[in-house]
Amino acid sequence: MCGIVAATARREVSEILLEGLRRLEYRGYDSAGMALVDNDGNLQLNKQLGQVSRLESAQAMQPVLGCVGIAHTRWATHGEPSAANAHPHVSGNRVALVHNGIIENHEAMRQELVNAGYEFLSMTDSEVVAHLLHQTLEQGVDLPAAMSAVVKRLEGAYALAAVDANNPEQLVAARQGSPLVVGVGIGEYFLASDQLALRQVTDRFIYLEEGDLVAATPGRVQVFTAQDEPVERRVERISAAVESTDLGDFEHFMLKEIYEQPRALAATYGSPADFDSRFGQGAAAIFDEVQAVQIVACGTSYHSGMVARYWLEELAGVPCQVEIASEFRYRRRVQHPGTLLITVSQSGETADTLAALRNVPEGEFIASLVVANVDNSSLVRESDLVFLTRAGAEIGVASTKAFTTQLVAFLMLTLSLGRRRGMMIERQSALRQALQQLPALVEQTLGLDAAIEKLSEAFILKHHALFLGRGIQYPVALEGALKLKEISYIHAEAYPAGELKHGPLALVDADMPVVAVAPNDELLEKLKSNLEEVRSRGGELYVFADEEAGFTDEPRVHVLPMPSCPEPLMPIIYTVALQLLAYHVAVQKGTDIDKPRNLAKSVTVE
Repeated sequence: MCGIVAATARREVSEILLEGLRRLEYRGYDSAGMALVDNDGNLQLNKQLGQVSRLESAQAMQPVLGCVGIAHTRWATHGEPSAANAHPHVSGNRVALVHNGIIENHEAMRQELVNAGYEFLSMTDSEVVAHLLHQTLEQGVDLPAAMSAVVKRLEGAYALAAVDANNPEQLVAARQGSPLVVGVGIGEYFLASDQLALRQVTDRFIYLEEGDLVAATPGRVQVFTAQDEPVERRVERISAAVESTDLGDFEHFMLKEIYEQPRALAATYGSPADFDSRFGQGAAAIFDEVQAVQIVACGTSYHSGMVARYWLEELAGVPCQVEIASEFRYRRRVQHPGTLLITVSQSGETADTLAALRNVPEGEFIASLVVANVDNSSLVRESDLVFLTRAGAEIGVASTKAFTTQLVAFLMLTLSLGRRRGMMIERQSALRQALQQLPALVEQTLGLDAAIEKLSEAFILKHHALFLGRGIQYPVALEGALKLKEISYIHAEAYPAGELKHGPLALVDADMPVVAVAPNDELLEKLKSNLEEVRSRGGELYVFADEEAGFTDEPRVHVLPMPSCPEPLMPIIYTVALQLLAYHVAVQKGTDIDKPRNLAKSVTVE
């Protein structure tokens, strides 16, 4: 999960590369670097351990300049974070290369290159590709032909970009299993892992397909298929305004994005007369045939699928299975006839989810639907139906508004499928009204920020936490625990509250805070009984409870009153409160909230 940005132009491009890296830093921040070919045809290199800001400082002190160059921000897979393992990798003082992905057969080729006299300075799989490219160029072929020959030897997933000091102005790149987009300027071309990195210089893009190779100079861009055949890929103009990636008045992107949720939820819901139309052309006919749903996702998106299962089965009467993508793709399955496959991914590029879609045998599902936040992403291009959430750019690694907008998408799907299976008109009307109330209810929840911040003080010195929920609130508890562990580094687990007595109760003591999600629903009394089990063992309870649920502060019970809301909206409202809890705990622990250690935003490797 690394970020690539590259450029070839008639102007100096180092600042374009740096700005691109700033915008891509959500993809990795272990190290950063860039290589440019200067006006004398010399390869200039700058690599730094740590975040992009360190590369900026080094660039300010000793600029690396040129009109063609590549840059990279890294999330380590092979080799620890270090300056030596940072990209770009250089071979023969001639070739510089950046790579996102994993080369699975790198070890055999490494030994072959060592035998040929190449010296390795890193522990990465990527340096193998740089040396292979140099070795091929030394045989007298040009840069595009050399890249084509090299990628035919690679096994695994990759997005590659390279420059050659002997071929100034030329930039070459290839992709297989990792995203790469071409930005089209006026007499200049750019490359990036995400169009977000290039929105400051262009609004026109070419989305490369699997196996594509691209060669660019300031005056021309050429795209070739994996069979080396020239191909025309459509240039698409992105009409949406450039989204702000500034913090504004907020201290962190995560907090900014938490507070953007009322707007994002309203934009995602919109006001469609016919919900079917939001899922793409042909959705109505496909939904008429749906007999069951299979949801496949990872991480936070998996939790949104778990919530959706309750809605689809209880409200729409549609059988639903939810599975982690990395497990789904590797097992033999038996599907209910008429099953709709739904993939969920904020980026639309999640490697395991994309592989799950691509590996589905023909005829196993009646169609595929993706819920994603990024238009023209791989999952969007390769699915039959598409629901685009309107969360806007999400920079913080810990997902917030992307998750809650996914839940809105699933409520809309529940309505679309439910009315085909006899959902009462009154229930449909109530759900629509609830969705219209949602932004205001989230605003009310955000009004609890100060109270949640005060509550968070009890977690600062803790090393473990337990989250509990029942029914549809169990996946909310899972999401709350995930947020806390992601950004505060407190070990947190979630369980259905009814499972306490089957093992987790052994962990409960005064040093482990227990967070309970307690809306005023049909399982409330059952939950209260479970929480008594915690109290009787000396546990410390922190209860996020509906203001009408009957909880009061007392010794070892700390209650945060939550606004009353329609039952289908409870998972969204309580999630927002748990996001704020995780955020404030992390602030007080002093962790890097937007860039938590060992994590990256867009998981594009297996």
